[in-house]
Amino acid sequence: NHTVGNLLRMQLLRDPAVRFTGYMLPHPLIHRMDLKIQTNSSTVAPVEVLSAAIEDLANETDHLITQTTDAIEKWKKENNAGVMGQFQ
Repeated sequence: NHTVGNLLRMQLLRDPAVRFTGYMLPHPLIHRMDLKIQTNSSTVAPVEVLSAAIEDLANETDHLITQTTDAIEKWKKENNAGVMGQFQ
C-alpha cells in the first residue's frame, strides 16, 4: 500500500548514496509494489541501501513504541490516584 511505499521511499532518499527512488502499485487489487532504486555509485548495490532503510525504519518503530509505552505508563502513574480518588 502507499503507506509502506512512501515510508520506504522517504527513508531511502535520506541516504546520500541514493540518487533516485520511486515506487508504483500496479493495481489496487494486486498486493504488489514495484520499487526502483538508483544509487550514485556502482559500488553500492540498491539491495544494500534497501536493507539499511528497512533496518532504520525498524529501529525508528521500536523507538516510537518504547516512547509511547513509557508515556502511557507515566500518565497512568500520574493520573491513577486522581481517578481512583473520585470513586472513593
